Parts: sequence; structure tokens; C-alpha cells
Amino acid sequence: MQYFMLIVGFILLIKGADFFVDGSSGLAKRLRVPTMVIGLTVVAMGTSLPEAAVSVSASISGCNDLSISNAIGSNLFNLMVIIGVCAVIAPMEIKRSTLLHEFPFSVIVAGLLLCFGLIDSGISRLEGIILLCLFLVFMFYTVVAAKRARNSEDTEKVTGKLMPGWLCTIYIVGGAAAIAFGGRFVVNAASNIARSFGISENVIGLTIVAFGTSLPELFTSIVAAKKGETDLALGNIIGSNIFNILFVLGIAASISPVSFLFNNTVDTIALILMSILAIVFCSTKLKLVRWEGALMLTAYTGYIIYITLR
Repeated sequence: MQYFMLIVGFILLIKGADFFVDGSSGLAKRLRVPTMVIGLTVVAMGTSLPEAAVSVSASISGCNDLSISNAIGSNLFNLMVIIGVCAVIAPMEIKRSTLLHEFPFSVIVAGLLLCFGLIDSGISRLEGIILLCLFLVFMFYTVVAAKRARNSEDTEKVTGKLMPGWLCTIYIVGGAAAIAFGGRFVVNAASNIARSFGISENVIGLTIVAFGTSLPELFTSIVAAKKGETDLALGNIIGSNIFNILFVLGIAASISPVSFLFNNTVDTIALILMSILAIVFCSTKLKLVRWEGALMLTAYTGYIIYITLR
């Protein structure tokens, strides 16, 4: 039964991501805004719903260790695996504005999380509120950037028939629902299968849960990359990583202070270093090529080996 649910979950993820990307791309064309903006907002928040659900539920139940481990683990997976896989599938063109603004901001956010954690070995309610305020600032900046792009003479002219607004909505909502249910099926089935093989809860939490909650980003970005929507794929990852720290951990800490353990410190430092590595790769000719994507996947494999053995 678990294997059947695993297959059903993957089918929902694949088809849901397909509809979600088509709807998001159609929405960007209708609104005449860059797909990067849609990726940073609508797509990023939609695909980060599993992380939000897990972290908020953990905070309410008092299991705050899971909140921060899930957020950091998901961000590492998003950054190294999803971007790495997308680059292996098709070299990704990187816009200079992304390298100068959104990418560095995601590193700053991770650095801020590390500072909060080192100050008092946790994230207090006040610090959670600060994270939420920064999230609102980021959203305001994104909206302003969208308006600027829409009014710019450099905005790309839309060719071909536009997808109706109501159909965009159905594709986005229906795709997001399929992704959410598919991710839950895969996480539950994979966790039960892992337990049947005697794998510990700690390893399951650091790997399967982080992987499972990142499945929406994975499938959405892969489908976007295959369809040539590299801006949507990259915006989805960067936006999700910012969303996971500012909104998800902000909400969790506002509900109940989150403890910050030594392992969390190591993982956050790893996230910052890998983010810088990704920026360096993307800076070369404003493109992320296949061998760089493969190297990112190799680095993540090393990280997984480390957390399994520690």
C-alpha cells in the first residue's frame, strides 16, 4: 500500500507542477510582469506551503527543533539539488539584477538567522516578528519591481494567444493542491518505508522530511526549466528560501520561541557557504552550466553523508 501511495504522490507532483507552471507563466504574461517576479511571489509561496505547514504545526505542538531543521534542510535542498538538477537538464541564463538583488538578499537573510541563533541560542518572539517585518519589506520591494517592469519600455512584448485569467487561476490553484497532496503522500509513504528498514527518526527528519517538503519546488522548477522558463525556476528557488526563513520561521518563532542548537549553527553556515558558491557559479558569464550543476549536486551529497554520520 505504501508503495502505491508513493507512486500516486509522484504522479500528483508531476502533473500538479505542470499545471502550476503553465498557470504561473500565463499569469505573468497577462500581467505583463517578468516571470522572475511571479516565481519570487506566487510560485515561491505556493510551493513553500509544505514547509509552512510542517514548521507551524511543529511550533504549535512544541516541537520547535523540527521547525528550524526543516527550514534550513529544505533551503539547502532547494539551493544545491533543485538548481543543480535544473542546470544539468538545461544551462540556466542568469539575469544581472538577480545576482545583484535577490540572490544576495537570500544570503543576508540566512546570515541574519545565524546571528539571531548565536546571540541567545534561539529565535525569540521579538526576532520572529522582525523576520516577518522583513518579509513584508521584501514583498513590497517585489511589488514595486513588478510595477516598474510593467511600466518600462523594455518589457517584453507578449506574442501568441494569452491564457484566460480564470484558466490561469484554475491551473495555479489546482496545480498547487495536487502538489500539496502529492508531497504529503510521498513524505508519509517514504517515512513508513524507511521505518520498516530500521532507519532512525533523526535521519528521516533531516533527509526525507526536508526532501519531501521541497518536492513542490523540485518538480515545479524542473518542469519550468524543461519549458525554458529558467527565470521562473530560479525565482521559485530564491523566493522559497527567503520565504522559508522570513515567513515560515518568523511565524513559528512568533508562536513559540525556537531553540537554535549547535547542529543548526553548522547547517546555517553550510547554507551561507553553498549560497555564495552558487552566486560565484552564476556570475561566470551570467550562466549556470551543466558541470557546475553537477558539482552542486556532489557538494549536497557530501553534506548528506555528513549529517547522517554526525
